[in-house]
Amino acid sequence: MAVEQVAVFVHAPDPLTHTGLTAHLRSRSDVTLLDSADRTRAQVLIVAADRLTTDVIAMLRLAATEIGAPVVLVTTDISEQELLTAVECRVVAVLPRAAVTAERLAHSVLAAASGGGVLPPNLVGELLKHIERLQRDVLNPNGLNASGLTAREIDVLRLMAEGFDTNEIADELRYSERTVKNVIYGLNHRLKLRNRSHAVAYALRSGMI
Repeated sequence: MAVEQVAVFVHAPDPLTHTGLTAHLRSRSDVTLLDSADRTRAQVLIVAADRLTTDVIAMLRLAATEIGAPVVLVTTDISEQELLTAVECRVVAVLPRAAVTAERLAHSVLAAASGGGVLPPNLVGELLKHIERLQRDVLNPNGLNASGLTAREIDVLRLMAEGFDTNEIADELRYSERTVKNVIYGLNHRLKLRNRSHAVAYALRSGMI
């Protein structure tokens, strides 16, 4: 049975780094390396950079637009703020340059290709601290949770998912029918959803309910 291959494009700041990274993957039967002409076919990008400079961030944003593939970032140093910027640019795995091995690089590539991610423990901790601050300082004061929905919106969505109509939702939550309709309209408008069924499907798929 043939092994399904993950198409990978490697972007490095110098030929030596590029050669080293590609050498780690060249013998893998589950990875195929692409050249520049085929980079838009990449399922995973590997980007090497000493630091997340303005130029590197611009390149990552462009790659996210043109290719749209998840990124494995190989870097010497990255701060919490830089990590957040990197995540916005589709970086799903970060490998310290000094710790790169063939096994770790391949693991990161395969994790990225399957929708996962890989972060060093210290970066996971920083990311969790940021999420905690976001919840405390931004979401909670506005009555929102991590999904960006209010408790009222989540209650309405859950009842919609259970098949309740507007009148039944209003009775269950002790709201007026007008309030329920306004909640549903606000949800659909803000999330650009077509109708109630679309809203329920979106919420279930996104893990909001």
